[in-house]
Amino acid sequence: MAEIDVVLRNVDKTYPGGVRAVIDFNAEIERGEFVAMLGPSGCGKTTTLRMIGGLEEVTSGSIEIQGEDVTDLPPSQRDTAMMFQSFALFPHRNVLQNVEFSLKMQGIEPDKRSREAWQMIEMVGLSDFAMRRPADLSGGQQQRVALARALISNPTLLLLDEPLGALDYSLRQTMMIELKRIQRDLEMTFIMVTHSQAEAMAMADKVIVMSDSLVQQIGTSREIAESPRTRFVADFIGTNNLFDGVIKSRSGSIVFVESGEKLYYVRKPDYIADVAVGQEVTFSVRADLMHTGENGDMANSIEGAYVNTEYLGTLETDVFEIAPQHYVKVEQHRKLSDSIRNYGDRETISWGAEAGILLDVVTANR
Repeated sequence: MAEIDVVLRNVDKTYPGGVRAVIDFNAEIERGEFVAMLGPSGCGKTTTLRMIGGLEEVTSGSIEIQGEDVTDLPPSQRDTAMMFQSFALFPHRNVLQNVEFSLKMQGIEPDKRSREAWQMIEMVGLSDFAMRRPADLSGGQQQRVALARALISNPTLLLLDEPLGALDYSLRQTMMIELKRIQRDLEMTFIMVTHSQAEAMAMADKVIVMSDSLVQQIGTSREIAESPRTRFVADFIGTNNLFDGVIKSRSGSIVFVESGEKLYYVRKPDYIADVAVGQEVTFSVRADLMHTGENGDMANSIEGAYVNTEYLGTLETDVFEIAPQHYVKVEQHRKLSDSIRNYGDRETISWGAEAGILLDVVTANR
C-alpha cells in the first residue's frame, strides 16, 4: 500500500469580505507522486499551494504532511520547499552561493554545505556555471539554479508555482523532461501549479483540475483526457465537443438524449447518480472519436457545414458548424490528398454509442 505524504481535508480559504478562494478541497497525495494543480487564473490553485506551504492561513479544514497536522504551523516548521516562477535568486551571489544559502542559514559547516551544493549543481547540469551570477545565466539556467536551491535541503515536499512560466516554448519543452527526470531520480513528492494543460499532462502522475475555487476532477492524465467528469473539464482539457439536451429515456448504462431535433446515444458513467427522464444534461464527445462521412455502424450522426481545418503534422482537425455558433471538431490522421473541402460544404459526422459521455455537475454551498 502506497504511503501518503499529503492529506487535505475539507480545506477552505475565505478572504476578508467573504471572498471564497478555495472551497472544500479534499485530496490525498502519495509519496513520490508528481501532482499538477491545473486551472485558469483565479481558480484557487496557487492559494491552495501556499496553504500547503504555510504561506497562507487555512480558514477551515486541515492539512497533514507525513501524518503530522501542519495546519497551524509556520513554513519553517514544515518539511517543504518552494520554487517560485520569478526564481527569486540572489543577484549578488554566484550559483554555488545561491544553492548553498539555505544550508548556511542552518549553520552547516562550509565544507559540508559546499560539497552538497556541488552535488546538487551537478544533478541539474550546471557544473560549468557554478561561479557565475544569475545575470550571466539564461532563463533556463536560472531555473535550474532555483530548482537546485529548493532541493538542497531534501524536503519531503517540493512546491512549484508556475515553474516554467518564464521560459520560451522550446526551453519549456526541455525543462519539462528535466523536471520529471529529477523528480523520479529523487523519488520526491512534487506539487506544481500551472495553467498549462500541456505541462500538467506531460509531467504529472496525478492532475487536480480546479475552477471557480472548486476541485472539478482528480485523476491521472489519461483519465482526465479520456473521461472528463464535468463540463468545465471537458471544455478545458483536450479537444472535446459539448452538447446540451434533455434525457428522453434510458437503457442500462446508455441514456437517450434529445438535442435539437436529434436523439443521441450517450454513456452514463457509474459515478453519476440515477438520472431522470426530462432532466437537462450535457454530454461530451472527444474529437478523435468522431468520424466524417456516412458510417452505418455508428449509433450517432449529425450534419454540419465545413468551416476550417487545423493542421498539426499528420494530424488534422476539421471544424464544422452544426448549428449557429455551435462548432464540432473532428480529429483524424489523414493524407492531404484524401479529402479537400470548401467552406460551407455539408458533411455527415458520426460517432459510436459509447463515445459520448454524460457529464456531472460540481456544486458547492456558497
